[in-house]
Amino acid sequence: MIKGKALVFGLLLLFFGQALAQESIPLWEGYHVPHGKQVTLTPYLADSNEMGLAIIVCPGGSYFWLDEKTEGDGVAQWLQKNGISAFVLRYRAAGFGAFFWHHRAIFRGKQYPDMLIDAQRALQWVREHAEEYKIDPNKVGMMGFSAGGHLVMSAACFNETNFLKENGIDTEASLCPAFVAPIYPVVTMHEPYVHKRSRRALLGEKQQHNPTMIDSLSLEQHIPTDCPPVFLINCADDPVVDYHNSILLDSALTVNNISHQYIRYYTGGHGFGASEEKGTPECRAWKNEFLNWVRSLSLSKGRHDNN
Repeated sequence: MIKGKALVFGLLLLFFGQALAQESIPLWEGYHVPHGKQVTLTPYLADSNEMGLAIIVCPGGSYFWLDEKTEGDGVAQWLQKNGISAFVLRYRAAGFGAFFWHHRAIFRGKQYPDMLIDAQRALQWVREHAEEYKIDPNKVGMMGFSAGGHLVMSAACFNETNFLKENGIDTEASLCPAFVAPIYPVVTMHEPYVHKRSRRALLGEKQQHNPTMIDSLSLEQHIPTDCPPVFLINCADDPVVDYHNSILLDSALTVNNISHQYIRYYTGGHGFGASEEKGTPECRAWKNEFLNWVRSLSLSKGRHDNN
């Protein structure tokens, strides 16, 4: 009898979890966007979302691939459990083929601005479906990890450039996130702190050493006056992305008087996402710090409304 009840309870939990995680949405269906079929948005809707918060989650992976589990679905499930609706964006990344064979020296493949276009499309989609998802369109933020951190910060820095019009989308929704959380992010494209693999993936073989493109996508040089609030964390022992990337961003945000919180942990490394096993106990404290921060934000209605 007890085993039977346990089985039923387990099945209910499985069903409940599946019900809250909906099927992925193809964001470019019906549009002629190169490689657009791989771009999807997966909702993880919170059962009780009193604040109406929503976060678009952008996994890392050096702009070559996506860490969908640790920095994507795992993060979304954590946010969902904490009363925040999340949407995992699987944006266009250069791919393993581009990493190994450098074929983009001949064929364009996937590179900037494809990733940023996908991020803007996700923001537009979530805001235009806010009523359906029971969220506040003025409280849609973005969280990204590593290269995904560069992507969400790019969405904040270049929010006045509308890439969607060039792809056949006319929208009145704001393309500026309400807040951004770059977690152990790639920030600069300049030596000596650049993460070279991310730069190659983002800019392609032909542009990766172009001084103009390097300047254009070094985010510490492009903080806008209307930059949304920023939650920034990294670890001093990060072996992948030099910790000075976050120092550069923190300094730029400070100089431009942008509301932000920066926490640098001593230990934790890179790639821990919202995991309870990866990283260290010290760096895993970022999750509670973020929840406290985002719940304390004053996101006034209409702050990022273009109407």
